[in-house]
Amino acid sequence: MKQLRKPILIILSILFVLTFKSFSQNTEQKDTTDNKLINAAMEIMTAAGTCALITLDEKDLPMVRVMDPFLPESDFTVWFGTNSKSRKVNQIKKNPNVTLYYLDSDASGYVVIHGMAQLVDDQKEKDKRWKDEWEAFYPNKTEDYLLIKVSPEWMEVLSYTHGIVGDPVTWEVPVVFFDSIK
Repeated sequence: MKQLRKPILIILSILFVLTFKSFSQNTEQKDTTDNKLINAAMEIMTAAGTCALITLDEKDLPMVRVMDPFLPESDFTVWFGTNSKSRKVNQIKKNPNVTLYYLDSDASGYVVIHGMAQLVDDQKEKDKRWKDEWEAFYPNKTEDYLLIKVSPEWMEVLSYTHGIVGDPVTWEVPVVFFDSIK
């Protein structure tokens, strides 16, 4: 039995090292994949110009509208301006879960962000996030203009241009969870 201890310890040590190395490679591979997805997503979102904001109405039916977002922040927080009396404001008050959809400018991919919306009526933030071309839409900018801040929870990215495709069998699209990149 003593003669077997040394070979067993050697084998266990080798297995430990191989397992650790494999885990390390998988972690590095995931980091590389996440970075590829993040870079592609930022490029698509920046070039898109507009996106769809999807909320749920009082019957939990999805309501979709085209929005003019501000450029995404580095953590993929997205801001919008809207009319404080709009249907989307009431829908967000009742259910802050929203989805954003950005189509790549050449239609070769898309980004879908699932997150939580927050209504922001802080005047400093509103002044910071204002577009002069909106003047006609908000005659009383102080009261009519409201911000929507979407904090992402996870996103899907598909981009043939960047070599990011879905699973060949299920078509499941690659996903990034935001707690992993913060």
